[in-house]
Amino acid sequence: MTTILDAPEDFAATALAGFADIYSRHVHLVRGGVVRATKVPAGKVCVIVGGGSGHYPAFAGYVGPGMADAAVAGDVFASPSTAAIARVCRQANRGGGILLGFGNYAGDVLNFGVAAERLVAEGIDVRILPVTDDVASAPADSAGKRRGIAGDLVVFKVAGAAAEAGLPLDEVERVARHANARTVSFGVAFAGCTLPGAASPLFTVTKGRMALGLGIHGEPGIKDEAVISASELAALLADRLLAERPDGATRVAAVLNGLGSTKYEELFVLWTAVSTHLKNAGLEIVAPEVGEYVTSLDMQGCSLTLMWLDAELETYWTAACDTPVLKRGGEIRTEPAISVITGEDASPIYGPSTDAGRKVATCIAGMISRVADALKGAEEELGRIDALAGDGDHGQGMRRGSAAAREAADHAVAAGAGAASTLATAGDAWADRAGGTSGAIWGLLLRAWSTALSDGDVLDVAAVAKGARAALDGVTRLGRARVGDKTLVDALVPFVETLETAVSVGKPIKTAWADAAAAAQVAAAATAALTPKRGRARPLAERSIGHPDAGAVSLALAARVVGEAL
Repeated sequence: MTTILDAPEDFAATALAGFADIYSRHVHLVRGGVVRATKVPAGKVCVIVGGGSGHYPAFAGYVGPGMADAAVAGDVFASPSTAAIARVCRQANRGGGILLGFGNYAGDVLNFGVAAERLVAEGIDVRILPVTDDVASAPADSAGKRRGIAGDLVVFKVAGAAAEAGLPLDEVERVARHANARTVSFGVAFAGCTLPGAASPLFTVTKGRMALGLGIHGEPGIKDEAVISASELAALLADRLLAERPDGATRVAAVLNGLGSTKYEELFVLWTAVSTHLKNAGLEIVAPEVGEYVTSLDMQGCSLTLMWLDAELETYWTAACDTPVLKRGGEIRTEPAISVITGEDASPIYGPSTDAGRKVATCIAGMISRVADALKGAEEELGRIDALAGDGDHGQGMRRGSAAAREAADHAVAAGAGAASTLATAGDAWADRAGGTSGAIWGLLLRAWSTALSDGDVLDVAAVAKGARAALDGVTRLGRARVGDKTLVDALVPFVETLETAVSVGKPIKTAWADAAAAAQVAAAATAALTPKRGRARPLAERSIGHPDAGAVSLALAARVVGEAL
Protein backbone atom coordinates (compact mmCIF):
# COMPACT_ATOMS: atom_id res chain seq x y z
CA MET A 1 0.00 0.00 0.00
CA THR A 2 0.98 3.67 -0.28
CA THR A 3 2.52 4.41 3.10
CA ILE A 4 4.84 7.43 2.74
CA LEU A 5 2.70 10.56 2.96
CA ASP A 6 1.59 13.37 5.23
CA ALA A 7 -1.94 14.45 4.29
CA PRO A 8 -3.58 12.21 1.64
CA GLU A 9 -5.12 15.24 -0.07
CA ASP A 10 -1.66 16.78 -0.55
CA PHE A 11 -0.02 13.60 -1.85
CA ALA A 12 -0.20 14.38 -5.58
CA ALA A 13 0.87 18.02 -5.27
CA THR A 14 3.74 17.19 -2.94
CA ALA A 15 4.95 14.37 -5.18
CA LEU A 16 4.89 16.70 -8.20
CA ALA A 17 6.89 19.32 -6.31
CA GLY A 18 9.50 16.73 -5.32
CA PHE A 19 9.73 15.46 -8.88
CA ALA A 20 10.25 18.98 -10.23
CA ASP A 21 12.99 19.63 -7.69
CA ILE A 22 14.84 16.43 -8.57
CA TYR A 23 14.49 16.94 -12.33
CA SER A 24 14.95 20.71 -12.43
CA ARG A 25 17.19 20.29 -15.49
CA HIS A 26 14.15 19.01 -17.38
CA VAL A 27 11.13 20.77 -15.89
CA HIS A 28 9.90 23.80 -14.03
CA LEU A 29 6.99 23.51 -11.64
CA VAL A 30 3.89 25.56 -12.41
CA ARG A 31 0.50 25.47 -10.77
CA GLY A 32 -1.14 22.20 -11.80
CA GLY A 33 1.77 20.75 -13.75
CA VAL A 34 5.24 21.22 -15.20
CA VAL A 35 6.70 22.88 -18.30
CA ARG A 36 9.99 22.34 -20.08
CA ALA A 37 12.95 23.96 -18.35
CA THR A 38 14.70 24.36 -21.70
CA LYS A 39 13.98 27.04 -24.27
CA VAL A 40 11.28 26.15 -26.81
CA PRO A 41 11.55 27.85 -30.21
CA ALA A 42 8.91 30.43 -31.07
CA GLY A 43 6.32 29.02 -33.45
CA LYS A 44 6.90 25.39 -32.42
CA VAL A 45 3.89 23.12 -31.98
CA CYS A 46 3.57 22.34 -28.29
CA VAL A 47 2.71 18.79 -27.27
CA ILE A 48 1.05 18.93 -23.86
CA VAL A 49 0.06 15.72 -22.10
CA GLY A 50 -1.67 14.94 -18.87
CA GLY A 51 -4.05 13.02 -16.68
CA GLY A 52 -4.39 11.95 -13.09
CA SER A 53 -1.49 11.45 -10.72
CA GLY A 54 -0.55 8.02 -9.43
CA HIS A 55 0.82 6.84 -12.80
CA TYR A 56 4.43 8.02 -12.58
CA PRO A 57 6.36 8.51 -14.77
CA ALA A 58 3.23 9.39 -16.70
CA PHE A 59 2.84 12.19 -17.33
CA ALA A 60 5.38 14.64 -15.96
CA GLY A 61 8.22 12.21 -16.68
CA TYR A 62 7.55 12.60 -20.42
CA VAL A 63 8.48 16.30 -20.50
CA GLY A 64 11.67 17.28 -22.27
CA PRO A 65 13.21 17.94 -25.67
CA GLY A 66 11.94 15.50 -28.29
CA MET A 67 8.81 14.60 -26.36
CA ALA A 68 6.31 16.73 -24.41
CA ASP A 69 6.58 20.46 -23.77
CA ALA A 70 4.42 20.38 -20.64
CA ALA A 71 2.31 18.06 -18.53
CA VAL A 72 -0.83 18.72 -16.53
CA ALA A 73 -1.31 16.69 -13.35
CA GLY A 74 -4.63 16.00 -11.67
CA ASP A 75 -5.14 14.49 -8.26
CA VAL A 76 -4.58 10.77 -7.76
CA PHE A 77 -6.55 8.92 -10.46
CA ALA A 78 -8.51 12.11 -11.25
CA SER A 79 -8.40 14.20 -14.39
CA PRO A 80 -6.83 17.63 -14.09
CA SER A 81 -9.43 20.37 -14.11
CA THR A 82 -10.37 22.48 -17.10
CA ALA A 83 -8.82 25.52 -15.44
CA ALA A 84 -5.53 23.72 -14.76
CA ILE A 85 -5.27 22.42 -18.34
CA ALA A 86 -5.96 25.84 -19.84
CA ARG A 87 -3.53 27.51 -17.45
CA VAL A 88 -0.63 25.17 -18.29
CA CYS A 89 -1.38 25.44 -22.00
CA ARG A 90 -1.22 29.23 -21.89
CA GLN A 91 2.12 29.07 -20.10
CA ALA A 92 3.63 26.57 -22.57
CA ASN A 93 2.18 28.00 -25.79
CA ARG A 94 4.80 29.21 -28.27
CA GLY A 95 2.48 30.29 -31.06
CA GLY A 96 2.52 27.17 -33.24
CA GLY A 97 -0.62 25.62 -31.78
CA ILE A 98 -1.09 22.88 -29.20
CA LEU A 99 -1.71 19.15 -29.37
CA LEU A 100 -3.33 17.92 -26.15
CA GLY A 101 -2.72 14.22 -25.42
CA PHE A 102 -4.49 12.19 -22.72
CA GLY A 103 -5.95 8.77 -22.04
CA ASN A 104 -9.49 8.13 -23.23
CA TYR A 105 -11.34 8.46 -19.91
CA ALA A 106 -14.58 10.36 -19.40
CA GLY A 107 -13.14 12.97 -17.03
CA ASP A 108 -10.13 13.62 -19.24
CA VAL A 109 -12.28 13.85 -22.38
CA LEU A 110 -14.52 16.40 -20.68
CA ASN A 111 -11.83 18.53 -19.06
CA PHE A 112 -9.38 18.55 -21.95
CA GLY A 113 -12.24 19.12 -24.38
CA VAL A 114 -13.66 22.09 -22.49
CA ALA A 115 -10.17 23.55 -22.00
CA ALA A 116 -9.53 23.24 -25.75
CA GLU A 117 -12.76 25.09 -26.50
CA ARG A 118 -11.81 27.92 -24.15
CA LEU A 119 -8.33 28.20 -25.64
CA VAL A 120 -9.65 28.19 -29.21
CA ALA A 121 -12.00 31.01 -28.22
CA GLU A 122 -8.89 32.90 -27.05
CA GLY A 123 -7.27 32.45 -30.47
CA ILE A 124 -4.99 29.47 -29.71
CA ASP A 125 -5.23 26.58 -32.18
CA VAL A 126 -5.68 23.44 -30.08
CA ARG A 127 -6.27 19.83 -31.14
CA ILE A 128 -7.09 16.95 -28.78
CA LEU A 129 -5.83 13.37 -28.97
CA PRO A 130 -7.38 10.74 -26.67
CA VAL A 131 -5.19 7.61 -26.69
CA THR A 132 -7.18 4.39 -27.25
CA ASP A 133 -4.80 1.43 -27.03
CA ASP A 134 -6.38 -0.93 -24.45
CA VAL A 135 -7.76 -3.93 -26.37
CA ALA A 136 -9.49 -5.27 -23.24
CA SER A 137 -11.81 -2.28 -22.92
CA ALA A 138 -13.61 -2.49 -26.29
CA PRO A 139 -13.51 -4.61 -29.47
CA ALA A 140 -11.54 -3.55 -32.54
CA ASP A 141 -14.67 -2.33 -34.33
CA SER A 142 -15.28 0.10 -31.44
CA ALA A 143 -11.68 1.20 -30.99
CA GLY A 144 -12.74 4.77 -30.27
CA LYS A 145 -14.22 3.58 -26.96
CA ARG A 146 -10.99 1.98 -25.77
CA ARG A 147 -9.10 3.30 -22.76
CA GLY A 148 -5.62 4.72 -22.91
CA ILE A 149 -3.03 2.85 -20.86
CA ALA A 150 0.69 2.31 -21.56
CA GLY A 151 0.17 3.20 -25.22
CA ASP A 152 0.37 6.80 -24.00
CA LEU A 153 4.15 6.49 -23.98
CA VAL A 154 4.60 5.48 -27.62
CA VAL A 155 1.93 7.81 -29.00
CA PHE A 156 3.27 10.82 -27.12
CA LYS A 157 6.85 9.92 -28.10
CA VAL A 158 5.91 9.96 -31.78
CA ALA A 159 3.90 13.18 -31.43
CA GLY A 160 6.70 14.91 -29.54
CA ALA A 161 9.31 13.90 -32.11
CA ALA A 162 7.14 15.17 -34.95
CA ALA A 163 6.71 18.51 -33.19
CA GLU A 164 10.43 18.71 -32.38
CA ALA A 165 11.17 18.16 -36.08
CA GLY A 166 9.28 21.35 -36.84
CA LEU A 167 6.16 19.91 -38.45
CA PRO A 168 3.09 22.19 -38.46
CA LEU A 169 0.13 21.42 -36.23
CA ASP A 170 -1.92 19.69 -38.92
CA GLU A 171 0.93 17.27 -39.59
CA VAL A 172 1.74 16.68 -35.92
CA GLU A 173 -1.90 15.82 -35.33
CA ARG A 174 -2.00 13.50 -38.35
CA VAL A 175 1.14 11.63 -37.30
CA ALA A 176 -0.07 11.32 -33.70
CA ARG A 177 -3.45 9.94 -34.76
CA HIS A 178 -1.71 7.50 -37.08
CA ALA A 179 0.46 6.31 -34.18
CA ASN A 180 -2.59 5.92 -31.96
CA ALA A 181 -4.43 3.90 -34.61
CA ARG A 182 -1.51 1.46 -34.81
CA THR A 183 -0.95 1.03 -31.06
CA VAL A 184 -2.44 -1.74 -28.91
CA SER A 185 -1.95 -2.80 -25.28
CA PHE A 186 -3.07 -5.56 -22.93
CA GLY A 187 -2.28 -6.05 -19.25
CA VAL A 188 -2.71 -8.26 -16.20
CA ALA A 189 -2.69 -7.59 -12.46
CA PHE A 190 -1.65 -9.86 -9.62
CA ALA A 191 -2.71 -7.45 -6.83
CA GLY A 192 -4.67 -4.21 -6.59
CA CYS A 193 -3.54 -0.74 -5.58
CA THR A 194 -4.33 1.39 -2.56
CA LEU A 195 -5.07 5.12 -2.62
CA PRO A 196 -2.93 7.28 -0.31
CA GLY A 197 -4.46 7.21 3.15
CA ALA A 198 -6.81 4.32 2.35
CA ALA A 199 -6.84 1.24 4.55
CA SER A 200 -7.57 -1.28 1.80
CA PRO A 201 -6.94 -1.67 -1.94
CA LEU A 202 -9.47 -0.58 -4.56
CA PHE A 203 -9.76 -4.21 -5.62
CA THR A 204 -8.18 -7.50 -4.67
CA VAL A 205 -7.03 -10.51 -6.66
CA THR A 206 -7.37 -13.97 -5.18
CA LYS A 207 -4.02 -15.50 -4.29
CA GLY A 208 -2.73 -17.65 -7.12
CA ARG A 209 -4.85 -15.86 -9.71
CA MET A 210 -4.44 -12.83 -11.98
CA ALA A 211 -6.89 -10.25 -13.32
CA LEU A 212 -6.88 -9.85 -17.10
CA GLY A 213 -7.53 -6.52 -18.78
CA LEU A 214 -6.99 -4.28 -15.76
CA GLY A 215 -7.42 -0.52 -15.79
CA ILE A 216 -4.80 1.91 -14.50
CA HIS A 217 -7.15 3.71 -12.10
CA GLY A 218 -7.71 0.79 -9.80
CA GLU A 219 -10.39 -0.81 -11.96
CA PRO A 220 -10.34 -4.58 -11.62
CA GLY A 221 -9.78 -6.78 -14.64
CA ILE A 222 -12.49 -8.12 -16.92
CA LYS A 223 -11.94 -11.68 -15.67
CA ASP A 224 -9.64 -13.75 -13.45
CA GLU A 225 -7.47 -16.70 -14.41
CA ALA A 226 -4.88 -18.82 -12.62
CA VAL A 227 -1.33 -17.46 -12.54
CA ILE A 228 0.76 -19.03 -15.31
CA SER A 229 4.45 -19.29 -16.20
CA ALA A 230 6.39 -16.45 -17.80
CA SER A 231 6.34 -18.18 -21.19
CA GLU A 232 2.61 -18.73 -21.01
CA LEU A 233 2.03 -15.15 -19.85
CA ALA A 234 4.11 -13.82 -22.73
CA ALA A 235 2.00 -15.79 -25.18
CA LEU A 236 -1.23 -14.58 -23.54
CA LEU A 237 -0.20 -10.92 -23.76
CA ALA A 238 1.31 -11.09 -27.23
CA ASP A 239 -1.42 -13.17 -28.84
CA ARG A 240 -4.12 -10.72 -27.77
CA LEU A 241 -2.22 -8.01 -29.62
CA LEU A 242 -1.12 -10.08 -32.60
CA ALA A 243 -4.78 -10.71 -33.31
CA GLU A 244 -4.96 -7.07 -34.45
CA ARG A 245 -1.78 -7.08 -36.52
CA PRO A 246 -2.27 -5.04 -39.72
CA ASP A 247 -1.60 -6.70 -43.05
CA GLY A 248 2.05 -6.37 -44.02
CA ALA A 249 3.29 -5.25 -40.60
CA THR A 250 6.75 -6.72 -40.02
CA ARG A 251 8.37 -4.21 -37.65
CA VAL A 252 7.08 -3.26 -34.25
CA ALA A 253 7.85 -1.00 -31.30
CA ALA A 254 7.35 -2.83 -28.01
CA VAL A 255 7.00 -1.64 -24.42
CA LEU A 256 6.77 -4.09 -21.51
CA ASN A 257 5.43 -1.94 -18.70
CA GLY A 258 5.43 -2.53 -14.94
CA LEU A 259 2.46 -1.21 -13.00
CA GLY A 260 4.15 -0.15 -9.77
CA SER A 261 5.09 -3.19 -7.68
CA THR A 262 6.47 -5.63 -10.23
CA LYS A 263 10.22 -6.12 -9.94
CA TYR A 264 12.33 -5.19 -12.92
CA GLU A 265 13.92 -8.64 -12.78
CA GLU A 266 10.48 -10.15 -13.30
CA LEU A 267 9.91 -7.91 -16.30
CA PHE A 268 13.26 -8.94 -17.76
CA VAL A 269 12.34 -12.61 -17.36
CA LEU A 270 9.02 -11.96 -19.06
CA TRP A 271 10.69 -9.97 -21.83
CA THR A 272 12.84 -12.89 -22.91
CA ALA A 273 9.66 -14.87 -23.58
CA VAL A 274 7.82 -11.93 -25.17
CA SER A 275 10.74 -11.22 -27.50
CA THR A 276 10.92 -14.85 -28.59
CA HIS A 277 7.18 -14.99 -29.18
CA LEU A 278 7.16 -11.84 -31.31
CA LYS A 279 10.15 -12.94 -33.36
CA ASN A 280 8.55 -16.33 -33.96
CA ALA A 281 5.55 -14.41 -35.32
CA GLY A 282 7.84 -12.87 -37.95
CA LEU A 283 8.23 -9.47 -36.32
CA GLU A 284 11.39 -7.40 -35.98
CA ILE A 285 11.40 -5.48 -32.71
CA VAL A 286 12.64 -1.88 -32.95
CA ALA A 287 14.01 -0.02 -29.91
CA PRO A 288 12.06 -1.94 -27.25
CA GLU A 289 11.58 -0.57 -23.74
CA VAL A 290 11.13 -2.52 -20.50
CA GLY A 291 10.39 -0.79 -17.21
CA GLU A 292 7.82 1.41 -15.50
CA TYR A 293 6.24 3.93 -17.86
CA VAL A 294 2.54 4.07 -16.90
CA THR A 295 1.95 2.77 -13.38
CA SER A 296 -1.02 2.54 -11.03
CA LEU A 297 0.38 3.45 -7.62
CA ASP A 298 1.41 0.15 -6.00
CA MET A 299 -0.43 -2.23 -8.33
CA GLN A 300 1.39 -5.47 -9.03
CA GLY A 301 1.15 -6.40 -12.68
CA CYS A 302 2.34 -5.58 -16.17
CA SER A 303 1.17 -4.70 -19.65
CA LEU A 304 2.51 -5.17 -23.16
CA THR A 305 2.20 -2.42 -25.77
CA LEU A 306 2.91 -2.81 -29.48
CA MET A 307 2.98 -0.10 -32.14
CA TRP A 308 2.91 -1.46 -35.68
CA LEU A 309 5.62 0.54 -37.43
CA ASP A 310 5.92 1.98 -40.90
CA ALA A 311 8.81 4.13 -42.10
CA GLU A 312 7.30 7.35 -40.78
CA LEU A 313 6.41 6.03 -37.34
CA GLU A 314 9.79 4.32 -36.96
CA THR A 315 11.56 7.60 -37.70
CA TYR A 316 9.77 9.36 -34.86
CA TRP A 317 9.85 6.39 -32.47
CA THR A 318 13.64 6.21 -32.72
CA ALA A 319 14.26 9.98 -32.81
CA ALA A 320 16.31 11.61 -30.07
CA CYS A 321 14.66 12.73 -26.85
CA ASP A 322 15.78 13.71 -23.37
CA THR A 323 13.21 13.32 -20.59
CA PRO A 324 13.35 12.07 -17.00
CA VAL A 325 12.01 8.65 -18.03
CA LEU A 326 13.23 8.20 -21.61
CA LYS A 327 16.46 9.26 -23.27
CA ARG A 328 17.14 8.41 -26.92
CA GLY A 329 19.83 9.22 -29.44
CA GLY A 330 22.61 11.75 -29.16
CA GLU A 331 22.65 14.93 -27.15
CA ILE A 332 19.97 17.48 -28.00
CA ARG A 333 21.43 20.97 -27.90
CA THR A 334 19.31 23.14 -25.60
CA GLU A 335 19.57 26.25 -23.49
CA PRO A 336 17.68 27.14 -20.31
CA ALA A 337 14.33 28.83 -20.68
CA ILE A 338 14.61 32.56 -20.26
CA SER A 339 11.65 32.80 -17.95
CA VAL A 340 8.83 30.68 -16.64
CA ILE A 341 5.45 31.93 -15.53
CA THR A 342 4.74 30.35 -12.18
CA GLY A 343 1.36 31.93 -12.55
CA GLU A 344 -1.41 32.00 -10.06
CA ASP A 345 -4.72 32.85 -11.64
CA ALA A 346 -5.84 36.42 -11.26
CA SER A 347 -8.63 37.13 -8.80
CA PRO A 348 -12.07 36.53 -10.28
CA ILE A 349 -13.68 39.51 -11.95
CA TYR A 350 -17.37 39.84 -11.13
CA GLY A 351 -19.95 41.76 -13.09
CA PRO A 352 -21.75 44.79 -11.63
CA SER A 353 -24.41 43.78 -9.12
CA THR A 354 -27.39 45.26 -7.27
CA ASP A 355 -28.80 44.69 -3.82
CA ALA A 356 -31.31 42.27 -5.33
CA GLY A 357 -28.60 40.31 -7.15
CA ARG A 358 -26.45 40.17 -4.04
CA LYS A 359 -29.35 38.83 -1.98
CA VAL A 360 -29.86 36.02 -4.49
CA ALA A 361 -26.11 35.33 -4.44
CA THR A 362 -26.25 34.98 -0.65
CA CYS A 363 -29.10 32.50 -1.04
CA ILE A 364 -27.15 30.49 -3.64
CA ALA A 365 -24.06 30.42 -1.43
CA GLY A 366 -26.15 29.10 1.44
CA MET A 367 -27.56 26.33 -0.73
CA ILE A 368 -24.09 25.34 -1.92
CA SER A 369 -22.98 25.19 1.70
CA ARG A 370 -25.81 22.79 2.54
CA VAL A 371 -24.97 20.65 -0.47
CA ALA A 372 -21.32 20.54 0.61
CA ASP A 373 -22.31 19.36 4.08
CA ALA A 374 -24.56 16.65 2.63
CA LEU A 375 -21.93 15.40 0.21
CA LYS A 376 -19.34 15.28 2.97
CA GLY A 377 -21.69 13.09 4.96
CA ALA A 378 -22.33 10.85 1.96
CA GLU A 379 -18.67 10.52 0.91
CA GLU A 380 -18.17 6.97 2.13
CA GLU A 381 -21.41 5.63 0.65
CA LEU A 382 -20.83 7.33 -2.72
CA GLY A 383 -17.32 5.91 -2.80
CA ARG A 384 -18.64 2.44 -2.02
CA ILE A 385 -21.15 2.59 -4.88
CA ASP A 386 -18.53 3.92 -7.28
CA ALA A 387 -16.03 1.21 -6.35
CA LEU A 388 -18.38 -1.55 -7.51
CA ALA A 389 -17.35 -0.94 -11.12
CA GLY A 390 -15.11 2.13 -11.00
CA ASP A 391 -12.23 3.43 -8.94
CA GLY A 392 -14.16 4.43 -5.81
CA ASP A 393 -13.19 8.11 -5.81
CA HIS A 394 -16.60 9.67 -6.54
CA GLY A 395 -17.43 10.46 -2.94
CA GLN A 396 -14.01 11.99 -2.36
CA GLY A 397 -14.25 14.08 -5.52
CA MET A 398 -17.74 15.32 -4.70
CA ARG A 399 -16.69 16.30 -1.19
CA ARG A 400 -13.63 18.17 -2.39
CA GLY A 401 -15.42 19.87 -5.25
CA SER A 402 -18.41 21.03 -3.23
CA ALA A 403 -16.17 22.28 -0.42
CA ALA A 404 -14.19 24.36 -2.93
CA ALA A 405 -17.43 25.63 -4.46
CA ARG A 406 -18.65 26.70 -1.01
CA GLU A 407 -15.44 28.60 -0.33
CA ALA A 408 -15.54 30.29 -3.76
CA ALA A 409 -19.22 31.23 -3.37
CA ASP A 410 -18.59 32.69 0.07
CA HIS A 411 -15.69 34.76 -1.27
CA ALA A 412 -17.81 35.95 -4.19
CA VAL A 413 -20.61 37.04 -1.85
CA ALA A 414 -18.12 38.83 0.41
CA ALA A 415 -16.76 40.65 -2.65
CA GLY A 416 -20.26 41.84 -3.61
CA ALA A 417 -20.88 39.48 -6.53
CA GLY A 418 -24.34 38.85 -7.90
CA ALA A 419 -26.11 35.56 -8.49
CA ALA A 420 -24.72 34.68 -11.92
CA SER A 421 -21.12 35.45 -10.99
CA THR A 422 -21.38 33.57 -7.70
CA LEU A 423 -22.76 30.42 -9.32
CA ALA A 424 -20.22 30.52 -12.18
CA THR A 425 -17.32 31.03 -9.77
CA ALA A 426 -18.53 28.15 -7.62
CA GLY A 427 -18.71 25.90 -10.68
CA ASP A 428 -15.17 26.74 -11.71
CA ALA A 429 -13.87 26.08 -8.21
CA TRP A 430 -15.74 22.76 -8.03
CA ALA A 431 -14.18 21.59 -11.28
CA ASP A 432 -10.72 22.85 -10.38
CA ARG A 433 -10.57 21.12 -6.99
CA ALA A 434 -12.45 17.91 -7.72
CA GLY A 435 -10.93 17.11 -11.11
CA GLY A 436 -12.06 13.87 -12.70
CA THR A 437 -15.35 13.22 -14.41
CA SER A 438 -17.58 14.44 -11.60
CA GLY A 439 -15.61 17.66 -11.26
CA ALA A 440 -15.83 18.39 -14.98
CA ILE A 441 -19.55 17.67 -15.08
CA TRP A 442 -20.43 19.74 -12.04
CA GLY A 443 -18.25 22.61 -13.22
CA LEU A 444 -20.05 22.55 -16.57
CA LEU A 445 -23.43 22.20 -14.92
CA LEU A 446 -23.09 25.17 -12.58
CA ARG A 447 -21.38 27.47 -15.07
CA ALA A 448 -23.95 26.71 -17.77
CA TRP A 449 -26.78 27.24 -15.26
CA SER A 450 -25.32 30.64 -14.34
CA THR A 451 -25.75 31.92 -17.90
CA ALA A 452 -29.53 32.11 -17.38
CA LEU A 453 -29.21 34.14 -14.18
CA SER A 454 -28.36 37.77 -13.59
CA ASP A 455 -26.11 39.74 -11.26
CA GLY A 456 -28.64 42.53 -10.97
CA ASP A 457 -32.17 41.13 -10.89
CA VAL A 458 -34.31 39.26 -8.42
CA LEU A 459 -34.51 35.53 -9.01
CA ASP A 460 -36.95 34.72 -11.78
CA VAL A 461 -38.52 31.26 -11.66
CA ALA A 462 -38.44 30.94 -15.44
CA ALA A 463 -34.72 31.74 -15.39
CA VAL A 464 -34.11 28.89 -12.95
CA ALA A 465 -35.76 26.46 -15.36
CA LYS A 466 -33.92 27.98 -18.31
CA GLY A 467 -30.64 27.55 -16.45
CA ALA A 468 -31.44 23.94 -15.72
CA ARG A 469 -31.97 23.30 -19.43
CA ALA A 470 -28.68 25.07 -20.25
CA ALA A 471 -26.91 22.88 -17.71
CA LEU A 472 -28.35 19.71 -19.23
CA ASP A 473 -27.46 20.82 -22.76
CA GLY A 474 -23.87 21.56 -21.75
CA VAL A 475 -23.37 18.26 -19.97
CA THR A 476 -24.83 16.14 -22.78
CA ARG A 477 -23.04 18.05 -25.53
CA LEU A 478 -19.57 17.68 -24.06
CA GLY A 479 -20.04 14.49 -22.06
CA ARG A 480 -22.04 12.77 -24.81
CA ALA A 481 -23.99 10.67 -22.31
CA ARG A 482 -27.68 9.98 -22.87
CA VAL A 483 -30.53 8.57 -20.80
CA GLY A 484 -29.93 4.85 -20.32
CA ASP A 485 -26.12 5.10 -20.26
CA LYS A 486 -26.13 4.83 -16.44
CA THR A 487 -24.65 8.21 -15.63
CA LEU A 488 -25.66 11.42 -13.87
CA VAL A 489 -27.69 12.26 -17.00
CA ASP A 490 -30.24 9.59 -16.08
CA ALA A 491 -31.22 11.70 -13.05
CA LEU A 492 -30.57 15.11 -14.60
CA VAL A 493 -32.95 14.70 -17.55
CA PRO A 494 -36.08 13.90 -15.47
CA PHE A 495 -35.10 16.64 -13.02
CA VAL A 496 -34.92 19.27 -15.77
CA GLU A 497 -38.01 18.08 -17.62
CA THR A 498 -40.10 17.95 -14.43
CA LEU A 499 -38.89 21.39 -13.37
CA GLU A 500 -39.75 22.88 -16.75
CA THR A 501 -43.22 21.35 -16.71
CA ALA A 502 -43.95 22.50 -13.16
CA VAL A 503 -42.79 26.04 -13.88
CA SER A 504 -44.79 26.20 -17.11
CA VAL A 505 -48.05 25.56 -15.25
CA GLY A 506 -47.33 28.25 -12.68
CA LYS A 507 -46.09 26.30 -9.68
CA PRO A 508 -43.92 28.31 -7.27
CA ILE A 509 -40.22 27.55 -7.25
CA LYS A 510 -40.17 25.53 -4.03
CA THR A 511 -42.96 23.26 -5.26
CA ALA A 512 -41.56 22.94 -8.77
CA TRP A 513 -38.12 22.12 -7.41
CA ALA A 514 -39.52 19.56 -4.96
CA ASP A 515 -41.30 17.80 -7.85
CA ALA A 516 -38.09 17.80 -9.89
CA ALA A 517 -35.97 16.54 -6.98
CA ALA A 518 -38.41 13.69 -6.39
CA ALA A 519 -38.22 12.72 -10.07
CA ALA A 520 -34.42 12.73 -9.88
CA GLN A 521 -34.53 10.53 -6.79
CA VAL A 522 -36.72 7.94 -8.50
CA ALA A 523 -34.57 8.00 -11.63
CA ALA A 524 -31.35 7.62 -9.66
CA ALA A 525 -32.68 4.54 -7.90
CA ALA A 526 -33.79 3.11 -11.24
CA THR A 527 -30.24 3.21 -12.59
CA ALA A 528 -29.57 0.06 -10.56
CA ALA A 529 -31.19 -1.94 -13.36
CA LEU A 530 -29.10 -0.32 -16.10
CA THR A 531 -25.87 -1.46 -17.73
CA PRO A 532 -23.11 1.19 -17.94
CA LYS A 533 -22.37 2.36 -21.46
CA ARG A 534 -19.88 5.14 -20.77
CA GLY A 535 -16.95 5.85 -18.47
CA ARG A 536 -14.78 3.51 -16.42
CA ALA A 537 -17.70 1.34 -15.35
CA ARG A 538 -18.49 0.28 -18.93
CA PRO A 539 -15.82 -2.49 -19.23
CA LEU A 540 -17.08 -3.94 -15.92
CA ALA A 541 -20.77 -3.61 -16.67
CA GLU A 542 -21.89 -6.81 -15.00
CA ARG A 543 -20.44 -5.70 -11.65
CA SER A 544 -22.59 -2.58 -11.72
CA ILE A 545 -25.93 -4.24 -12.43
CA GLY A 546 -28.13 -4.15 -9.34
CA HIS A 547 -26.46 -1.03 -7.95
CA PRO A 548 -27.33 2.61 -8.73
CA ASP A 549 -24.95 4.97 -10.48
CA ALA A 550 -22.97 7.07 -8.02
CA GLY A 551 -23.21 10.20 -10.17
CA ALA A 552 -26.98 9.94 -10.44
CA VAL A 553 -27.28 9.31 -6.70
CA SER A 554 -25.16 12.34 -5.79
CA LEU A 555 -27.09 14.60 -8.17
CA ALA A 556 -30.40 13.47 -6.68
CA LEU A 557 -28.99 14.08 -3.19
CA ALA A 558 -27.91 17.61 -4.11
CA ALA A 559 -31.31 18.32 -5.69
CA ARG A 560 -33.11 17.16 -2.55
CA VAL A 561 -30.93 19.28 -0.27
CA VAL A 562 -31.48 22.41 -2.37
CA GLY A 563 -35.22 21.71 -2.31
CA GLU A 564 -35.13 21.54 1.48
CA ALA A 565 -33.24 24.85 1.56
CA LEU A 566 -35.86 26.47 -0.67
